[in-house]
Amino acid sequence: MVRDAVGDLAAYPSGDRARAAVAERHGRDVDEVLLTAGAAEAFVLLARVLRPRRAVVVHPQFTEPEAALAAAGHRVERVILSGAFMLDPELVPEDADLVMVGNPTNPTSVSHPARILRSLIRPGRTLVVDEAFADCVPGEPESLASVQLPGLIVIRSLTKTWGLAGLRIGYVLADAPTITQLTEAQPLWAVSTPALAAAEACMTPQAIAEAETWARQLATDRDYLVSGLRSLGAHIVPNPQASFVCVRLPAVRLPLREKGFAVRRGDTFPGLGEDWIRIAVRDPDTSDALLKALEVTMNTSPTR
Repeated sequence: MVRDAVGDLAAYPSGDRARAAVAERHGRDVDEVLLTAGAAEAFVLLARVLRPRRAVVVHPQFTEPEAALAAAGHRVERVILSGAFMLDPELVPEDADLVMVGNPTNPTSVSHPARILRSLIRPGRTLVVDEAFADCVPGEPESLASVQLPGLIVIRSLTKTWGLAGLRIGYVLADAPTITQLTEAQPLWAVSTPALAAAEACMTPQAIAEAETWARQLATDRDYLVSGLRSLGAHIVPNPQASFVCVRLPAVRLPLREKGFAVRRGDTFPGLGEDWIRIAVRDPDTSDALLKALEVTMNTSPTR
């Protein structure tokens, strides 16, 4: 479908079909869907439209939501999770009228129960849930994408599972008045014709089934990686659910890079320090090679 869309580049993009496909996928009305140029644009639009008195971002998580709020002039408070990085609603200030949280969370790979997230919803508060990695979880049991509740906004991305980062495609699910506000703040034709075609293709029953198969294989590959990391004595954030695991291992990132393995540094995420890294889940052969390189690194590290 994306290849076919190239022939339509002379015309301005129309998101009607893609928007309808997303709405059908999540059991929503069409006027509860806004297509965006990736999840990042969604955060920028929210920061422009919302007028919070007390904005709270739950960390560690993707840093763009906080950056967007700060760029729009909002003062942001942080709720820093620790330990197993599970969300405790009691940590969120009662008078916070905007709360942003990831689920599953990047970089910890923690999936918060939907019931816990629901407990944060109350009159006068907007809850924004970043579900960019929700389709990593078979069946998406903790997703709120199909839930219609006042004040709930869900952001999804198609750039992760489908490897479409270059196309920039995501979407917002919210009540119709909120979608109208966001639409008015969005530049015209923000999402390209190829990206719209990709969104439509990713919503077909065949694509949904393929994503589910991928998620199940991901879980198997992730268990394999986690088992190997544990055998090396690594501290892993419990029960990872996304396409990566969060690991506490000092002084390994740069040596691994020298051996040909790039892992994400953790110290740029609020709540994590320089000993933390994020490791992407790959096939067992790739994981074996990484684990071997990691073992060599750990055995030769001066900190051990």
